[in-house]
Amino acid sequence: MSTHDSTLTTETTETTATTETADIPTMPAPRVREFPAHNIGGGLALLLGLVGLLLGVGMVVTATTVAATGVKAVLIVGGILIGLAAFTAMCGLNTVAPGEARVVQLFGRYRGTIREDGLRWVNPLTSREKISTRVRNHETPVLKVNDAYGNPIELAAVVVWKVADTAQATFEVDDFLEFVATQTETALRHIAIEYPYDAHDEDGLSLRGNAEDITEKLAVELHARVEAAGVQIIESRFTHLAYAPEIASAMLQRQQAGAVVAARREIVEGAVGMVEAALARITEQDIVQLDEERKAAMVSNLMVVLCGDRAPQPVLNTGTLYQ
Repeated sequence: MSTHDSTLTTETTETTATTETADIPTMPAPRVREFPAHNIGGGLALLLGLVGLLLGVGMVVTATTVAATGVKAVLIVGGILIGLAAFTAMCGLNTVAPGEARVVQLFGRYRGTIREDGLRWVNPLTSREKISTRVRNHETPVLKVNDAYGNPIELAAVVVWKVADTAQATFEVDDFLEFVATQTETALRHIAIEYPYDAHDEDGLSLRGNAEDITEKLAVELHARVEAAGVQIIESRFTHLAYAPEIASAMLQRQQAGAVVAARREIVEGAVGMVEAALARITEQDIVQLDEERKAAMVSNLMVVLCGDRAPQPVLNTGTLYQ
């Protein structure tokens, strides 16, 4: 292959790839990404906090038995400070269930995400927002749109998704649940207007005839739309697909007519093959000598019998074809 041909092939491939990705929206790059927050096991922190509380209470109780004023004041103040410090430290304890995470912020800055389940301890001055990382379903309502041919259709889909990046889900969009719902409906409408319900061209894609291919394209577009929110699309499927009621009866007649034509085509092709086989068998075994006129009559009779809707009525011919 010449250098010119290679260049043309490369340009054609790039053009095709550009055309396929032209309709996929480009979202802004995320400003923050998830990283693990600094945390320790909560069991030790809980134990130390309880010891601090008991020590503070013990110092205050001991102060009531001391006669010296200075020592009493030191014990009371020390016990209160230790108790407050222990209580404040215990405020950093968090219970994280499986399938959940905690987004940690310190004075408005993102300080990481806790994904380890169990009792965990972080800086008590931070705020922790709970976010679910479980797999979720979102089912769209039945949408009424026009397909590529302008025919009104109804369709709905279900999307299986989960939060993959808690930082993006928290800080990149206002409400990631509403964002996923809106973008899913937008992608579904866009896919519906790009393809017809039934393709008149056998090589073209259609919503009804190529559901698997269309759902793959839907998943790709959904991924591009919700990636900015840190959401991962696991699967997407159509749950409802039909013509709108106002044209459903007309389209049903069209489908029935197409089915009848296709069935007739199959019947005719099969009948022609059977006639060819019958004539070849008669000629091969030399059963009877048929001239062109007799062959034509035989072909006509066989085609009527094989392609007719009703059972044939036998007719006894007592004459000849020439009288």
